[in-house]
Amino acid sequence: MTTTPLTVAVLGPGGVGGLIGGLLARDGHRVVCLAGEATAAAIARDGLRVRSAEFGEFTARVEAATELREPVDAVFVTVKETALAAALDRLPAEVLGTGIVVPLLNGLDHMAVLRERYPAARVVAGTIRVEAARTAPGLIEHTSPFAAIELGANAEPDSPVAEFAEQLRHTGLDVALREDETAMLWSKLSFLAPFALLTTRHASGIGTVRTEHRAELLAVLDEITAVTRAVGAPADAQTLLASFDRIPGTMRSSMQRDVEAGRPTELDAIGGAVLRAADAHAVAVPTIARLVHDLTESANR
Repeated sequence: MTTTPLTVAVLGPGGVGGLIGGLLARDGHRVVCLAGEATAAAIARDGLRVRSAEFGEFTARVEAATELREPVDAVFVTVKETALAAALDRLPAEVLGTGIVVPLLNGLDHMAVLRERYPAARVVAGTIRVEAARTAPGLIEHTSPFAAIELGANAEPDSPVAEFAEQLRHTGLDVALREDETAMLWSKLSFLAPFALLTTRHASGIGTVRTEHRAELLAVLDEITAVTRAVGAPADAQTLLASFDRIPGTMRSSMQRDVEAGRPTELDAIGGAVLRAADAHAVAVPTIARLVHDLTESANR
């Protein structure tokens, strides 16, 4: 894998998938974007156009289709959780075969769904930390000074996932391997849940949250730390707080952007996942429960 160009499918070439697909194509790999007819047609015609302070501004020529029609080396699943069930029809298990499947979705529940649907494939847990958005079909705006991927796999250099990770690093992405899948997924969720819930609830960037609503932020961090430890993953509230204090104050969550655009949100995949884990382990999370309740009520108005 480290010397031969790969064929990689991207299911859902939005902000995250479009950025990864564009970087892979620019680095010489064959990329097939799987999307609806209009989006697929636009990408086939115009390519993936990326605007990034980190990676520059470029257009990458890729293929596009509404459904996978041949086996690939790997596929990134980068749709929103709310669109996952319908999107998987574009990725037939019998066509995919034994390729590597890397979901970069928020939450936890998608892992069981994918492993049941693609038993022959290597479904590798993944997370990404990035702020990127699709502003038009095939047009990707990457606004964070980072794009960091973690993959749940051992670091043996001759393993397929380790080789795949090396290919991804060559594109410029920051890629790390984590042997403890549970710790990796909860490390992401323990940051994402407070970030998404609070920026969406207060309709503001994280800078406003950490100054004007700091007491609430501290309460949420204490609660998410307790849940994370209860499921068997390491967590520290002060380390989380340092992360929140370090990121650019203008950063907003994708959940917040979805609310502003009137789109379905990943509230259940993010906040709901925390509440279900808290209930299963008898951990009290009153602040998180209130935020989820308030956001649910707001969405139903």
